Amino acid sequence: MSAPVVVFAVGNPSRGDDAIGPALAARLEAEDLAEVEVVVDFQLQVEHALDLDGRDLAIFVDAAVGVDPPYDLKQVRPSRDRSHTSHALSPAAVLETFERCTGKAAPPAWVLAVRGESFELGTELSAAARANLEAAWHILRALSAGPALGP
Repeated sequence: MSAPVVVFAVGNPSRGDDAIGPALAARLEAEDLAEVEVVVDFQLQVEHALDLDGRDLAIFVDAAVGVDPPYDLKQVRPSRDRSHTSHALSPAAVLETFERCTGKAAPPAWVLAVRGESFELGTELSAAARANLEAAWHILRALSAGPALGP
């Protein structure tokens, strides 16, 4: 049986602030919450649509540059978009793929985009990213605690 909440943490731990998603995932996994499954990957792929089956809530966590610090939280709905490549999908496209492949409605979903500043290969999280990560942790923890909970 699947955990009711799935958290997709996206990012490359070797690329500076791109590690925000995996860092938040590690912190969430350390909580060892029975109701939460964490999926970590460099990018979202079509196969992740199958991870939505049986869930009550999906949360997508990623670093972003186009948001105001510390983070942006938005509900996302299934949508076919132009992000489709053979390697990467947007959260909306993952939800849409799930609906198209299974014939089921996708679970409610949120995107937590945490502001990053530097994405150079081989660098650590920047000080700004660490502060943004701390701010985002509280909303991620609260949101993952219960599918009925909204921001």
